[in-house]
Amino acid sequence: MTGLFEAAAEERLRSRAPLAARLRPRTLDEVVGQRHLVGPGAPLRVLVERDRMGSVVLWGPPGSGKTTLARLVAETTKKEMVALSAVVAGVKDVREAIEGARRRLGEQGRGTILFVDEVHRFNKAQQDVLLPAVEEGVVVFVGATTENPFFEVNPPLMSRATLWRLEPIDDADMEELVRRGLTAEHAQAADDAVRAVVGAAEGDARAALTTLEVSVALAVARAGGDVADPIVVSVDDVGRARAGRLYHQGVDEHYDQVSAFIKSIRGSDPDAGLYWLARLLDAGEDARFVGRRLVILASEDVGMADPQALVVADAAARAVEMVGLPEAALNLAHAVVYLACAPKSNRVTVALGRARGDVRGSERAEVPAHLRDRHYRGAETIGHGTGYRYPHDAPQGWVPQQYRPAALEGHVYYEPSEHGAERDVARRLWRLRPRDGRPPGAA
Repeated sequence: MTGLFEAAAEERLRSRAPLAARLRPRTLDEVVGQRHLVGPGAPLRVLVERDRMGSVVLWGPPGSGKTTLARLVAETTKKEMVALSAVVAGVKDVREAIEGARRRLGEQGRGTILFVDEVHRFNKAQQDVLLPAVEEGVVVFVGATTENPFFEVNPPLMSRATLWRLEPIDDADMEELVRRGLTAEHAQAADDAVRAVVGAAEGDARAALTTLEVSVALAVARAGGDVADPIVVSVDDVGRARAGRLYHQGVDEHYDQVSAFIKSIRGSDPDAGLYWLARLLDAGEDARFVGRRLVILASEDVGMADPQALVVADAAARAVEMVGLPEAALNLAHAVVYLACAPKSNRVTVALGRARGDVRGSERAEVPAHLRDRHYRGAETIGHGTGYRYPHDAPQGWVPQQYRPAALEGHVYYEPSEHGAERDVARRLWRLRPRDGRPPGAA
């Protein structure tokens, strides 16, 4: 009888849990995205199914499934999972978890997966406590991080773990997830509403499901609370769920304001850029989203006209993570003013597009023999590296040399503009690769 009560309680809790928790995968086959890791025959899946997985670090953006994968690993391998959050756990908590794992192994013969979320927030001392337990096999360490682990995780711990990179959930997989959520909520949505949820989530599965859950609640309220008829989520429901009070006109209003923000900075109007920044933040826009847009703009619209623009934008985006709102609004404003006032060039964007056109529009050519790696035994005997000219041996630090497949030699991708620092770049490149006998901009 007790088992029946426990099962009923668990089912009731599950029905009241947030949608993201209710849809959490229970098998690797239910995982949305990350096919390169958990698809049929993928490396992480093979290790998990054969119970051969050692310590790992899962590195990926928010909502990409790091915690979900850690739980599935524990359930699939039948190990006990002990979870710690690096935000609140201290050295004492780590020691207690390790001692519990040691007792479990000795008394029950059962291994332990020690899952540390936000492991980049652990300091050196906390990470060092983990090291002996990982080396001895007392615990299998699974760390999750949104930050580059090579910068944030101690090298000794990294050397004992395999790094797995998780990607943002792509639009097709996110749409599948949203439709699963609609089924779980006994709701429907037009295709444009589904696309609105997917677009607003930016690859974050948790954000998508949270937005959907609120959207469904708004749809029910709009229908007067009558759930007898099918619940149909509209684009306007999604807009109100996602964007806050200034986006009352729907998702289009949100994207219109973001568009105005970007175009104002591209158009070198710092005051307009600051106005739209204030509108976005006051409406509750995620400051990390704003920071990411500025980092993209720094390369897309400023580029080599002011190479420092990317440094400033990146610093502002990092400040958002470190400082948080409201103070980080100053860092974003700093970046907006700098980028708006910087000289503009889209030549890097154009150059990348041209290079991609050659890559996708022609057969993959072989790497020229003189550029191939010659640092392993036997490489020189098959001609690798033969004829390579080392630029630093030349007085001017440059030598004429073929660096692309022969079929693509002479294709020009990057053509510097006359704006800002790119003017000097243009003249430097002209000296190295003159084509018409005169420097750029010459009459």
